Amino acid sequence: MNKAVCVDASFVVALLAVERFTEACTRHWKAWIEEDVRILAPALAGYEITSALYRKAFRKIIDSESHQAALRQFLALDIESIHLPILHIRASDLAARFNRPNTYDAHYLALAEYYNCPLWTADEKLYNSVKDQFEWIKWVEEVES
Repeated sequence: MNKAVCVDASFVVALLAVERFTEACTRHWKAWIEEDVRILAPALAGYEITSALYRKAFRKIIDSESHQAALRQFLALDIESIHLPILHIRASDLAARFNRPNTYDAHYLALAEYYNCPLWTADEKLYNSVKDQFEWIKWVEEVES
C-alpha cells in the first residue's frame, strides 16, 4: 500500500445511505479497494458518521432497519481511524484561518495535510470554502486522475 486518501464523514455517509452522491462515492470506494489504497479518517469520524446516520433515522429519512444496516456496514469498512493529538493544534489553526465556528471539518483537513494525501468530501460548504487554498481537497463528483 503506497497511496492514501482521507475521507470525511459526509463522504462515508453518502456511501452508506442512499443519497445524491452515493453513486460517486461508491465508484471512488471500489477503485480505492481495487488499487489497495489506504483509506484514512480522523478518530472523530466514527462519532460524526454514527450521529449523521442516527439523524437520518430520527428524521425518518431512513428507517430503523436501514440505519442499523448502515452502521454495521460502516463498522465493516476498511477505514483507518487516526488519532494524532498534534492534529488538534493544526485543526484549530485551520478553523481560525477559514473563520469556522468549530474544528470538526478542520481535523479532516489537518489529517490530509499531515499525510500529504487528498481529502474527499461530499460537503459542498467545506469544499467551496477551502478549494482555492488546498488543491488536494477533492469534490466527490470529481474524476480521479
